[in-house]
Amino acid sequence: MTVTDVHAAVGAVWKAESARIVAGLTRLVHDVGLAEELAQDALVAALERWPDSGVPENPGAWLTAVARRRAVDTIRRARNLEEKQGRLAHEARERQREDITAPDTPVPGDDNGGEDGRDDVLRLMFLTCHPLLPAPARVALTLRLVGGLTSAEIARAFLTTETVIARRVADAKRAVAEAGVPFELPPDGELTERLAAVLEVVYLIFNEGYAATAGDDLLRPGLTLEALRIGRLLARLAPAEPEVHGLVALMEIQESRAGARTGPSGEPVPLHEQNRGRWDPLLIRRGFAAMLRARDAAGTRDTPPGPYVLQAAIAVTHAQAPTAAATDWPGIAGLYDSLVRLLPTPVVRLNRAVAVGRARGPAAGLALVDELAADPALRDYHLLPGVRGDLLARLGRYGEARLEFERAAALTANTAERAFLRRRADAAALADVHTGPPGAGRATDPGPALGPAADAFLARDGLDPASVRSYTQTLNRLRRALGDGYPLDSLTAGTVARVFDTAWSTAAPATWNRHRSAFRSFAAWLPLDQAVAEGPPRRAGAPAPVRPIPAAGLEALWSRTGIAPRERVLWRLLYESGAPVTAVLALDVADLDLDDRRARSGRHRIAWRAGTARLLPELIGDRTEGPLFRTLRRSGGAPARLSYERAEYLFKQATRALDPDGEGWTLRRLARSE
Repeated sequence: MTVTDVHAAVGAVWKAESARIVAGLTRLVHDVGLAEELAQDALVAALERWPDSGVPENPGAWLTAVARRRAVDTIRRARNLEEKQGRLAHEARERQREDITAPDTPVPGDDNGGEDGRDDVLRLMFLTCHPLLPAPARVALTLRLVGGLTSAEIARAFLTTETVIARRVADAKRAVAEAGVPFELPPDGELTERLAAVLEVVYLIFNEGYAATAGDDLLRPGLTLEALRIGRLLARLAPAEPEVHGLVALMEIQESRAGARTGPSGEPVPLHEQNRGRWDPLLIRRGFAAMLRARDAAGTRDTPPGPYVLQAAIAVTHAQAPTAAATDWPGIAGLYDSLVRLLPTPVVRLNRAVAVGRARGPAAGLALVDELAADPALRDYHLLPGVRGDLLARLGRYGEARLEFERAAALTANTAERAFLRRRADAAALADVHTGPPGAGRATDPGPALGPAADAFLARDGLDPASVRSYTQTLNRLRRALGDGYPLDSLTAGTVARVFDTAWSTAAPATWNRHRSAFRSFAAWLPLDQAVAEGPPRRAGAPAPVRPIPAAGLEALWSRTGIAPRERVLWRLLYESGAPVTAVLALDVADLDLDDRRARSGRHRIAWRAGTARLLPELIGDRTEGPLFRTLRRSGGAPARLSYERAEYLFKQATRALDPDGEGWTLRRLARSE
């Protein structure tokens, strides 16, 4: 074999075995970062030795053995160092102790017995998908440690830089280490919830490859295949979990359509127009088999199907239809009814509207879509106007359909999808011209459009930069909500009110009134009809009072485990002091009077009670200066101060499961709680 062949063999073995090796090392050294370094050392050793010695008969075992030997050496060196330091410290009064080190002392876990290596990989997946990490970090860490991808490969897949991915991975490993996340499976009471987080990450990776959110190409096969590989691995590791098999079945069947989902130029091909002869029969059979395993696993528990099993059942129904016309749309609509009851997210409800539009007619589907028009979660989701445009076109309302397709094209960041939607807009415009006399939804002369009018308004002479920025924020939201091609003659007071409610319903009165004033200036310049130009009603009064967190929620928060010392101190200090969040984050170590339990931050006096006093020493350590709450970044060589935005994000993430609304609490609410 040539050196190139050997390197290719090393890469293939590494991709297949890296997760198992890193997992086993993590169990041994209790540090995922160190485990990855040791595994990388073994990889380098293989690259150096195999060109001369040849690829061993069992390359995975070779890499494992080398990595474990290095781990054992590392543990022994650390143990020897610790013991030598202890011996020197106590040598004066314990001279009788000699040679406290024992080079051949067995290392815990240094054997080939113990827990199965597959369980270690499962533990590793729960670690990389831990809820304390933000979603981008979970994805990057999972692809790095479980998938075996390099930072460069992950960066290419997500259209970002290698530096960004490397930083995400490093920050994630540091956060896991600082929080003391144990390398173990969650307890039974948390297993289902945590497994859902693991499956969510795997499906997120798959979806980014299946329908890329940005870039020139619709598909990224490397990501879908990697998600499938991890999903299949997870199914082998957790064979009794129906949702795992359901996710695998869903991904297998969706991936089977890859060859038919794009045309010659990379343009998307809708499901009902795909050549089903190009669907991969092997992947379909694998999907059916995974679905059967999901049903068997659910049957042993006598539990109703979960969201992934239901989505897989929908995919199976599509795959069973020999033609698009033979699709059992009523059955699919019924499955979506069950899924909406279980998972009533806006996206699931939108997908249900598509199915209802096929099963019961476009008017029924359009009614469901219009119910979602004011949902803030979908305000910039390009598929909402895309679906609405399709339903309008099927109803013959081509003028309205064109506007929706144009709006969808403006919202998507994917080049191939944008071109496809613009072609649909052009087709709708052409159909609008050739459908006979003007009717509902069709205008012979639509008049001036929103986009060009907004550009002209902002380009006027005499506007200062601050006014341009303010007007731009308001008009950009109006343009994203309605589309640049929206005819101003069609603008109604109700339409403007809907945009404002969707965008700023939870905003402070001052914010609402600022946007209202900007819209009224634009409307007066056009001019618009007086009823429209008036804009939504002005909001009066002070901002709504901050609601305290309920006592039960606080009790659940304080009992949480696995919280990093920095966050635990910050949260307790805010709760006990009631001080402004910005003032607490501005504290330096030198500001603290630990004996009197007080500090001064600018004009604010901050005092705390026993809970904070007990936790502070662990956070401060031997520091005498610098920010009390530091971030992982560095500024001018010194640790940077934790920002309000990052602190707020971490608190919301940590409390999302405790919040009945599912949004997570704010730090201001914590500071107002008793």
